[in-house]
Amino acid sequence: MGSTTPAIRGGTAGREDTRRRGAVVAALMLAMALAALDSTVVSTAVPQIVGDLGGFSVFSWLFSGYLLAVTVTLPVYGKLSDTFGRKPVLVAGAAVFLLGSLLCAGAWNMAALIAFRIVQGLGGGALQGTVQTLAADLYPLAERPKIQSKLSTVWAVSAVAGPGLGGVLATYADWRWIFLINLPIGAAALWLIVRHLHEPEREKAREALETEQTGKPGGTESTARARVDWAGALAVFACGGVLLTALVQGGVAWPWLSAPSLTLFGAGLALAGVVVVVERRAAQPIIPGWVWRRRTIAAVNLALGALGLLMVAPSVFLPTYAQSVLGLAPVAAGFVLSVWTLSWPVSAAFSQHIYRRIGFRDTALLGIGLATLILCAFPFLPYPGSWWQPTLLMLLLGGALGLFQLPLIVGVQSTVGWSERGTTTASVLFCRQTGQTVGASLFGAVANAVLAAHLGGAGDLDSVTRALDAGRAPEATRRAIADAVHAVYLGAAGAAALAFLVLLVVAPRRFPVRQE
Repeated sequence: MGSTTPAIRGGTAGREDTRRRGAVVAALMLAMALAALDSTVVSTAVPQIVGDLGGFSVFSWLFSGYLLAVTVTLPVYGKLSDTFGRKPVLVAGAAVFLLGSLLCAGAWNMAALIAFRIVQGLGGGALQGTVQTLAADLYPLAERPKIQSKLSTVWAVSAVAGPGLGGVLATYADWRWIFLINLPIGAAALWLIVRHLHEPEREKAREALETEQTGKPGGTESTARARVDWAGALAVFACGGVLLTALVQGGVAWPWLSAPSLTLFGAGLALAGVVVVVERRAAQPIIPGWVWRRRTIAAVNLALGALGLLMVAPSVFLPTYAQSVLGLAPVAAGFVLSVWTLSWPVSAAFSQHIYRRIGFRDTALLGIGLATLILCAFPFLPYPGSWWQPTLLMLLLGGALGLFQLPLIVGVQSTVGWSERGTTTASVLFCRQTGQTVGASLFGAVANAVLAAHLGGAGDLDSVTRALDAGRAPEATRRAIADAVHAVYLGAAGAAALAFLVLLVVAPRRFPVRQE
């Protein structure tokens, strides 16, 4: 596979190669920072945006529209990167993201801003998937944790710094600067990628791959023209967009059993059938069947889908718990949540010392087993309790999930060759993103049901929280919120236990790592 691995060229000396690879890694970190900072920066500027543009009733689509666009494009970009190479996909995706940022900065009303956020998301899908794929291309297995821990650190710093940066820009400058600031960062990343990343010619790469897989020289007929399954891409995009819209808006914009929900779910299922038919007939499908036929990839997809599900509990509901039950200010509540972003990259970097001894699967089992116990411990916190108790649990949870996620990503990327790595990485990220969408809908319904049971069917979590902020809610309401969040954490523990079971039953004990 030597001829199919991206090369950092430009000199015969190893020192020059290392310098160029360092420049590409810096570009990847900048590109990842664009995607990681996006939602956290925007969230704190919502009051200023709504005050300027109006549209309070639909502002949630600033986040939902972006998330939908990122999620449904991940499989498409993964396949394109395997077909045409990582560099053109990353450059095109970054350009679309920056175009969307520029358009967002010039938005004249909320509808325009939402539309331009979707444009941003169309580029953001390329950033997330291709950066993770290139990280595996650039480093051999023994060194891959280095780049993954750096990318994890980017996410951690973004989670902590993003809200503060957004607040500062919205307060002392203008909310439009939260989008304009993307332009110099993205331009620097693009310049480094264009200048320092060099990949082999696609035709030679395919010939080398075919020779490796079949033992016969690759023929020019099979490599002369790359075929893209555009019909499959359109079907995947439509199916994902409809189903994810149903999940995001169900129980929020309309009841779950209402006509809009039933119509969207029915249309989504019909489109899923279309995807199956189109992909089975395609010569080079966007979502190939081997993604689910191979035990290792299928197990990692399901396990990280469960990770996306359980991550919703702390990231969405813990700030409400910290403010409403513990009585913390918003900044302090954000600190309680952010501590897991400190322990996560540290344990992820440390995980290599464990999986080299006991393997990828068993390391991930250790991490998700610990996470299950930690999530189960949350409902046993005293009421109302002290701030350090959930903070300690979040610190431990971040450490456990670092042991869980990174070995799975590094391990599954190491089981495939260059021409399948983009598709594999995209499928993993797609499942995690989908898990988060499902988790937001599912746990939102759980929290509202618990509140309804405690408060006689009055209100949901959002309305009750606003009442608390206005100082109108009695002590019984605070207890109801505590019980609702406890129920959500138990649901998250169930998702963690499901991930443990999937890895134990479906995943092979030793991942079939390819020789490099």
